[in-house]
Amino acid sequence: MRRLLYLLPVLAFTGLIAYFLLALQRDPSVLPSAMIDKPAPEFSLAGLGGAPGLARADAAGQVVLVNFFASWCVPCRVEHPLLMRLSHDLKVPLYGIDYKDKPEDAKRFLDELGDPYKRIGADSDGRVGIDFGVYGVPETYVIDKAGQIRLRHVGPLTPEAIRDELIPLLRTLQTS
Repeated sequence: MRRLLYLLPVLAFTGLIAYFLLALQRDPSVLPSAMIDKPAPEFSLAGLGGAPGLARADAAGQVVLVNFFASWCVPCRVEHPLLMRLSHDLKVPLYGIDYKDKPEDAKRFLDELGDPYKRIGADSDGRVGIDFGVYGVPETYVIDKAGQIRLRHVGPLTPEAIRDELIPLLRTLQTS
C-alpha cells in the first residue's frame, strides 16, 4: 500500500505531461466560435458623429462583411489598407463596428486612413461584441443572405486570408 502512495505522484506527473503534449499539437491561432452557422445577433447601434447607425436589419437578404475595429488597435491600422481595397474590389457591403472606442477617436482614425465602410455602428460598451463572441479587435465576420454567420476571422486580415478564405466563401454565398 505504501508503494502505491509513492507511485501516485509519478502517475499524476505522467498524465500532466501527456496533456501538455496534446495541447502543444493544437494551432493556437485557431479560436473556435460557437456562432458559426448560427444567426447573427440582433443589434442596433448609433452611428459616429451623427451619421446613420448600424443594425442587423441593414444586412438582411444580402451577403455582408462585418469588421470590428478600434482607433486604439494597432493591428486594425495594419489591416486597414486591405479593407480599403476590399471595399472597392468586392460587390459585398463592408460594415464596421467601432468596438469600445470613443466616437471622436474613431472618426479621426477614419479621416486619417480612409473610410472603407458602408455604415458604422459605435459599440461603446462592447455589448454587441460580446454577443458576437469577439475576443479582441480586429475580427471580421461573413454573414450570409439568411443572416447566418458563416466565417469568423480573428486578427488582421492578410492577403492570403482574403485570397484563400474570404473570396472563395463570398463567391459561393453570392451564387447560392
